[in-house]
Amino acid sequence: MCGRYTITSAPEVYRALFGYGEQPNFPPRYNIAPTQPIPIVRLEQGERHFALVRWGLIPSWVKDPNDFALLVNARGESVIDKPAFRNAMKRRRCLIPADGFYEWQAAGGRKQPYYIRAKSGTKSGAPLAFVGLWETWEGPNGEEVDSATIITTRANRLLADLHDRMPVIVPADAFDLWLDCANVDATTASALIAPAPEGLLEAYPVSTAVNRTANDNANLLEPVDPNANPAPKQTK
Repeated sequence: MCGRYTITSAPEVYRALFGYGEQPNFPPRYNIAPTQPIPIVRLEQGERHFALVRWGLIPSWVKDPNDFALLVNARGESVIDKPAFRNAMKRRRCLIPADGFYEWQAAGGRKQPYYIRAKSGTKSGAPLAFVGLWETWEGPNGEEVDSATIITTRANRLLADLHDRMPVIVPADAFDLWLDCANVDATTASALIAPAPEGLLEAYPVSTAVNRTANDNANLLEPVDPNANPAPKQTK
C-alpha cells in the first residue's frame, strides 16, 4: 500500500515535469498522510491542470462521508470492476506528484520504516508520478469535495521484503496514456498498472519519528541504523 509519501522538489520542478499551466507555490512536505490536501494533475479539455484535493477517495454515490471509510489506495487489479473506482477509472484518472514514499517492515516485534525514492544518479531522478483516480462528491446542501486515491500494485523485488504492495509509478512518456480518458479507455490505460522497474528505486531505513503525522521535516529522510533508530533532530 501507500499510506505516507513526500513532496520535496521545488514547485517549478513539478510544473516542468507535468506540464500544467498553473503556477502553484507550495512548501515541501515530508510526511503526507491520508485526509490531508494533496496535489494532483488531471486533464481538462485536452490540457493538463494542477488541483488540490483530499487524499482519500469519496465515491459520488456516498450519502454521508462521515460514515464512509476513505479509500486511500485502490488495488490496481480491481479498479476496472469495483463500483467505488469503476467510473473514475473510465473518466477521472489523474497523476499524483511525489518524491518518495514510506513503507514499514515488520521485524523483531516492531515495524521499521523505510523511505523509497528514485535511485540516486538514475535518469529518472526525482520526482515520481503515481497514478490515481479522483472524484467530486456533492452533498445535499450543494457542498463539494474533490478527493483522490493512489493506485497500488504488487511490489517489485526490491520492495517485496518490506510490503507486498507498492504505488504504481509511470514515466513521463506515459502521462498522456493515463490522463486522456476521452481517447484512452480504462482497459488500455490499465496496462500501465505494473510494478516499478527494478532499477528505478532505492530504499533505506529512517527514524520511527515518521510514525507521527505531526512530524513533518527534512530530518525524517535521514538514513538511520535500524538497530539503533535514534530520535531525529527537530527543526523549529
